[in-house]
Amino acid sequence: MAQCGVASRRKSEEMIQKGLVQVNGVTIREPGFPVDPQKDEIIVAGKKLNTAAKIYIMVNKPKGVLSTSADTHGRQRVLDLVPIKERLYTVGRLDMDTEGLLLLTNDGDLTFYLTHPSHEFGKTYVGLVKGCPDKNSLESFSHGMAIEDYRTAPATIKILKVNQNTSLLEMRIHEGKKRQIRKMCAAMGHPIIDLKRVAVGDLTMGNLKPGEWRYLNNDEITYLKGEN
Repeated sequence: MAQCGVASRRKSEEMIQKGLVQVNGVTIREPGFPVDPQKDEIIVAGKKLNTAAKIYIMVNKPKGVLSTSADTHGRQRVLDLVPIKERLYTVGRLDMDTEGLLLLTNDGDLTFYLTHPSHEFGKTYVGLVKGCPDKNSLESFSHGMAIEDYRTAPATIKILKVNQNTSLLEMRIHEGKKRQIRKMCAAMGHPIIDLKRVAVGDLTMGNLKPGEWRYLNNDEITYLKGEN
């Protein structure tokens, strides 16, 4: 049940103990009951369980790789980095020139949940910019900026390092508009030189190098589904 995205392992066990699960018409109450997803009919809370396995992957997208599912020009896609047969979709996007954390899954419900504005999963970026923003620029970034035909939501920004002609910034936003971080930095007068997404919510890449990927663990999946 947890693998199929019904609920976390703990909540799945609770549902079984409450008698909400049937296998081939028989109610089971003991977690760990053996089933064959290819042969057995599994009913959870009155609904037939879709036993197609749900897949959750984190990838460190390199620069120059596309987040889109298809490309007519034959360029490399982030999906090409993950050699598995199941069809996956990206959760949101990173532009081609941005490196960093990207989630892939075949769980459409989770994709909708994570990308819906009301859930506000923060996305954290580290960017090298030209020059160094002053106090007014930092406050403008934090309080919201007028960009093109919209105004950005409040965000956070801090200076990590100041160099001779550049500075390193950490920025966290809750929106996902196209090239938003780049546009915000340009509006401050400090355009992006290099940009990397380092976290989605509390999920970080750890030691993943550009081009590497891994499966999410159960705790990470539970966190993303808001089941903590």
